Amino acid sequence: MQDRYQINALAKEESWRLFRIMGEFVEGFDALPRVLPAVTVYGSSRSKPGSWSYETALSLGAALARNGYSVITGGGPGVMEAANLGAFEAGGQSVGLNIDIPLEQPTNICTTLALKFHYFFVRKVMLVKYASAFVLFPGGFGTLDELFEISTLMHTQKLQPFPIILMGAAYWTGLLEWLRTDAVAHERLDAEALDLFRVVNSVDEAMAVIQTCAAERALTGR
Repeated sequence: MQDRYQINALAKEESWRLFRIMGEFVEGFDALPRVLPAVTVYGSSRSKPGSWSYETALSLGAALARNGYSVITGGGPGVMEAANLGAFEAGGQSVGLNIDIPLEQPTNICTTLALKFHYFFVRKVMLVKYASAFVLFPGGFGTLDELFEISTLMHTQKLQPFPIILMGAAYWTGLLEWLRTDAVAHERLDAEALDLFRVVNSVDEAMAVIQTCAAERALTGR
């Protein structure tokens, strides 16, 4: 009898959870179309002002804003803060999509639009859905998770092939070499999947990739 009561209580709790999930989707779907076109920037929350990643993300955010792009980040510190700050100071749209986690990640104050999510999977959809390019700075599990999820979506044609820009060759070259010499060599991955990535070392290079892709899409009407 007790087990049946617990099962019924759990089922009721799970049913109500759906409304919270739907509410987070609705909030994102309502707010984010207003910031298009946009570029999502990922990277370590541990990057400090003065570091290469922080200062380069700051410059990238400003360059994107000056070229008419909104900047979308995970809304936290480090690279996210830098990219948001660059866009904010340049007078552009600066969007932070933060996550509610036990180790509190404070929302940076450099945003013109800030949303906070309880569910990682909802936040991941919002970070991807409204972007026309993705720039990934050196980072940890979160950054790598986003890289491989975006790559999988594009490789399986569930997401349009927008640029995946890897900022900082020194950080990314080892990973790409491992994918090439192990995953591809042992037929665990198609070689053309690696064509999704563009490795760059500067803001100018990143902007060139983004603008070239935008021009090509404008010509083809895609």
